[in-house]
Amino acid sequence: MSDVKLIRMSSGEDVVATIVHDSDTRLTIKDAIVAVPTGQGQLGFAPWSPIISKEEKEIPVSKNFIVYVANVDDAVLSQYNSMFGNIVTPPKKEIII
Repeated sequence: MSDVKLIRMSSGEDVVATIVHDSDTRLTIKDAIVAVPTGQGQLGFAPWSPIISKEEKEIPVSKNFIVYVANVDDAVLSQYNSMFGNIVTPPKKEIII
Protein backbone atom coordinates (compact mmCIF):
# COMPACT_ATOMS: atom_id res chain seq x y z
CA MET A 1 0.00 0.00 0.00
CA SER A 2 1.31 3.44 -0.91
CA ASP A 3 -1.46 5.99 -0.97
CA VAL A 4 -1.54 9.76 -0.37
CA LYS A 5 -4.28 10.65 2.12
CA LEU A 6 -5.50 13.47 4.34
CA ILE A 7 -5.20 12.43 7.97
CA ARG A 8 -7.14 14.52 10.50
CA MET A 9 -5.40 14.30 13.85
CA SER A 10 -7.22 14.65 17.19
CA SER A 11 -5.05 17.76 17.74
CA GLY A 12 -6.86 19.40 14.80
CA GLU A 13 -3.97 19.14 12.34
CA ASP A 14 -4.70 18.21 8.74
CA VAL A 15 -1.75 16.05 7.69
CA VAL A 16 -1.20 15.02 4.08
CA ALA A 17 1.05 11.97 3.85
CA THR A 18 1.76 8.77 2.00
CA ILE A 19 0.46 5.78 3.93
CA VAL A 20 2.95 2.94 3.58
CA HIS A 21 1.36 0.51 6.05
CA ASP A 22 -2.01 0.24 7.79
CA SER A 23 -2.47 -2.09 10.77
CA ASP A 24 -5.23 -2.43 13.36
CA THR A 25 -3.57 0.00 15.77
CA ARG A 26 -1.40 2.32 13.69
CA LEU A 27 -0.64 3.90 10.35
CA THR A 28 2.91 4.16 9.10
CA ILE A 29 3.37 7.30 7.00
CA LYS A 30 6.10 9.10 5.09
CA ASP A 31 6.52 12.54 3.49
CA ALA A 32 4.07 14.11 5.94
CA ILE A 33 3.12 17.77 5.54
CA VAL A 34 0.62 19.93 7.35
CA ALA A 35 -1.62 22.63 5.91
CA VAL A 36 -0.84 26.10 7.25
CA PRO A 37 -3.11 29.13 6.64
CA THR A 38 -1.12 31.90 4.93
CA GLY A 39 -3.82 34.59 4.81
CA GLN A 40 -6.52 35.67 2.36
CA GLY A 41 -7.96 32.16 2.22
CA GLN A 42 -4.69 30.64 1.01
CA LEU A 43 -3.00 27.51 2.35
CA GLY A 44 0.68 26.71 2.46
CA PHE A 45 2.40 23.52 3.47
CA ALA A 46 5.12 22.83 6.01
CA PRO A 47 6.77 19.64 7.24
CA TRP A 48 4.55 17.98 9.82
CA SER A 49 7.43 17.37 12.18
CA PRO A 50 10.19 19.78 11.10
CA ILE A 51 12.74 18.77 13.75
CA ILE A 52 12.59 15.01 13.23
CA SER A 53 15.82 13.40 12.00
CA LYS A 54 16.19 13.30 8.21
CA GLU A 55 17.09 9.63 8.65
CA GLU A 56 13.52 8.89 9.81
CA LYS A 57 11.88 8.01 6.52
CA GLU A 58 8.68 6.52 7.99
CA ILE A 59 6.70 7.50 11.09
CA PRO A 60 4.31 5.15 12.91
CA VAL A 61 1.20 6.97 14.17
CA SER A 62 -1.20 5.46 16.68
CA LYS A 63 -4.79 5.32 15.43
CA ASN A 64 -5.83 6.60 18.90
CA PHE A 65 -4.82 10.07 17.66
CA ILE A 66 -6.49 9.90 14.25
CA VAL A 67 -10.02 11.27 13.78
CA TYR A 68 -10.40 10.26 10.12
CA VAL A 69 -8.53 9.45 6.92
CA ALA A 70 -9.86 10.79 3.61
CA ASN A 71 -8.93 11.35 -0.01
CA VAL A 72 -7.00 14.53 -0.78
CA ASP A 73 -8.32 17.32 -3.01
CA ASP A 74 -6.86 17.05 -6.54
CA ALA A 75 -5.11 20.44 -6.35
CA VAL A 76 -3.48 19.51 -3.04
CA LEU A 77 -2.49 16.10 -4.40
CA SER A 78 -0.84 17.74 -7.40
CA GLN A 79 1.12 20.11 -5.13
CA TYR A 80 2.11 17.21 -2.85
CA ASN A 81 3.33 15.13 -5.79
CA SER A 82 5.44 18.01 -7.10
CA MET A 83 6.97 18.51 -3.62
CA PHE A 84 8.04 14.90 -3.24
CA GLY A 85 9.22 14.21 -6.77
CA ASN A 86 6.46 11.86 -7.80
CA ILE A 87 5.27 11.89 -11.38
CA VAL A 88 3.02 14.88 -11.99
CA THR A 89 0.44 14.63 -14.71
CA PRO A 90 -0.83 17.88 -16.22
CA PRO A 91 -4.50 18.68 -15.85
CA LYS A 92 -6.74 17.36 -18.61
CA LYS A 93 -7.13 19.86 -21.45
CA GLU A 94 -10.62 20.59 -22.62
CA ILE A 95 -11.68 21.84 -26.01
CA ILE A 96 -14.49 24.36 -25.79
CA ILE A 97 -16.49 24.96 -28.93
